[in-house]
Amino acid sequence: MPSGTLRTPAVSSSAAPPADGRPVGDAPPRIVARRPLGQWAAAVVVLVLLGLVLRSVAGNDAFRWDLVAAYFLTTPVLNGLLLTLWLTAAVMVLGFALGTLLATMRLSANPVLRGISSGYIWLFRSMPILVQLLFWFNIGALYPTILGVRTVHLLAPPAIAVLGLTLHEAAYAAEVVRAGILSVDRGQTEAAQSLGLGRWRRLRRIVLPQAMRSIVPPAGNMLIGTLKGTSVVSMIAVNDLLYSVQLIYHRTYQVIPMLMVATVWYVIITSLLGIGQHYVERRYARGTAGAR
Repeated sequence: MPSGTLRTPAVSSSAAPPADGRPVGDAPPRIVARRPLGQWAAAVVVLVLLGLVLRSVAGNDAFRWDLVAAYFLTTPVLNGLLLTLWLTAAVMVLGFALGTLLATMRLSANPVLRGISSGYIWLFRSMPILVQLLFWFNIGALYPTILGVRTVHLLAPPAIAVLGLTLHEAAYAAEVVRAGILSVDRGQTEAAQSLGLGRWRRLRRIVLPQAMRSIVPPAGNMLIGTLKGTSVVSMIAVNDLLYSVQLIYHRTYQVIPMLMVATVWYVIITSLLGIGQHYVERRYARGTAGAR
């Protein structure tokens, strides 16, 4: 070999593949799905534990499922259930009406309206609902008469329940409505304003219909929470579902079966409300990218 010439080393055909694991040549890499053995094992464990719990509940004689079936459709229980449903509907309608007003006040350019709305929301979100109900129940100690009428006659326990729950619900509803309004693109409001629509008409015809996509999911959760939260009115002797079963087990001393009657009714109603919430959300989601 002449001097000054470099020898090129020969490349063997059995060279090792690249360090990144790609095969040599033009063959595409094969993607192998990872076997989710851990997920299946966890699912089996959860199903086994769930089966043991259901077996324990079904086989425990202390639940007295015969008494649960016997009292499930009795008149006192059904009357308490109707009052619970009525309280839920009234509180949700009144609470969201007041909450919508508070939300528009908080979004107003007037600092006085913003201050009043913010103060209301801060106050009623800071107080537990049971404390509020007990306060309104004893309002007669502060004001024995209102407009010449004795407070004890003006504010009966059902009226106190509606008043306390509505004021409490409105504080949370205001934040839900405000978040929904803020989720609407500002260009929609500007376009409506360019067409000469007034402020309230823009809010009612343009902003709120589009804000419902963001309002409905938390509002549905609030509805279910309000249904269950009405059970606190039993502390002020309002004959709701829980108070009705309490009257029965105070007489029969069958505490667990009567509590199971109320529990099963709550589970049924909340399940139906959850199904309704699903269809309402799907209706308001029409035309969006994630809607089916």
